[in-house]
Amino acid sequence: MVPTRREFLGAGAAIAAALHAPLVHAAGDDVLKVGLIGCGGRGTGAAEQALNADPNVKLVAMGDAFPDRLQSSLKVLSKSHPEKIDVKEENCFVGFDAYKGVIAASDVVLLCEPPHFRPAHLKAAVDAGKHVFAEKPVAVDAPGVRSVLASCEEAKKKSLSVVSGLCLRYSTGFREMMKRVHGGEIGEVVALQANDYRGGRWSRPRKPEWSDMTWHMRNWYNFTWLSGDFNVEQHVHYLDVCAWAMKDQYPVRAIGMGGRQVLSEPEYGNIYDHFSIVYEYASGAKMFSNTRQHKNCKTDMSAVAIGSKGRALISEGRLTISGEKPWEHQGKDKNIYQVEHDEFFASIRSGKPINNGEYMSKSSLMAIMGRMAAYTGQQIGWEQALNSKEDLTPSKYDWELAIEMPPVATPGVTKFF
Repeated sequence: MVPTRREFLGAGAAIAAALHAPLVHAAGDDVLKVGLIGCGGRGTGAAEQALNADPNVKLVAMGDAFPDRLQSSLKVLSKSHPEKIDVKEENCFVGFDAYKGVIAASDVVLLCEPPHFRPAHLKAAVDAGKHVFAEKPVAVDAPGVRSVLASCEEAKKKSLSVVSGLCLRYSTGFREMMKRVHGGEIGEVVALQANDYRGGRWSRPRKPEWSDMTWHMRNWYNFTWLSGDFNVEQHVHYLDVCAWAMKDQYPVRAIGMGGRQVLSEPEYGNIYDHFSIVYEYASGAKMFSNTRQHKNCKTDMSAVAIGSKGRALISEGRLTISGEKPWEHQGKDKNIYQVEHDEFFASIRSGKPINNGEYMSKSSLMAIMGRMAAYTGQQIGWEQALNSKEDLTPSKYDWELAIEMPPVATPGVTKFF
């Protein structure tokens, strides 16, 4: 799907040092040029937070598949941060190759496009020596995960920051909770539960003038090849929280089920509207993961870690420990979306890069592994998932490409690759 990362061969100590040196932006009076790839709601929000994070930044380039989305985002940002917008017409890039122009014009790149494109865009940004904020998830299939892991290793060699959009890791309350869980206050973690029960989801019915590719791209959330499905695109947040509670240890196998019970109209593409996955760790601990996207039903987005000495409830609503050492988080956290950008830009200024590559890749893979188990009806192992040859990339990126409606996965029929 994505070419292997470029190997850097230093011809001597001076060249090696130059390759590994961070970009020179430590001085606060140096302007950091920011580029945005993916100008939807999340991309516009990420750009807002990037512009708030440092007094001397400018948005200089934007890219999106569609010109109307780019212009809509630019209008919003020009109104909220007029003094920090310097996006000239020649730095507005549209289409599948838009990312190339944005990366070339920027020092810092915000990757907020549909997840399918993230591995290739991350590789291009790191190859070009740019710092990256990458929204979650970072891939929709195993070849993409492998590419991201390689790119993040390259970023370490180049002293580049790679910050993940798994924003719960940037919450003061969640960080305090994890210190306590890792410190043994609930004992050994023996079971976890990750819930993501929410209402329906957005969709865009097809317009007569839209080609197959245009419809897929306009309606990206609802196609597995673009979003990875709900278990990957959104539930990755609380799967990542559970990985964090397990000290970034990942499960060795998964089995589960899912399907389409409510959201079955054509505009909902080929993804599921519910999943139930059981993940098992080498220690014997199990995680029970449940998701649902059904209107008029009870919502719950949370994780629970059950230990030998207590129980931790981990959610944006409440953070509590019950058992031998009861605790409850008090006070109000800062906006976690802003904090991740504040720390991202501070790392660039300080020359002390942050690299979230390991957990953002492996938590994305954990979500993909759960989808694989549900789609196929089989038990899927960690190494099996990581080494999967399933590549969701279309034959080419072409607006006139005819794409047959992808079938909805059928357990017991859909094969693992």
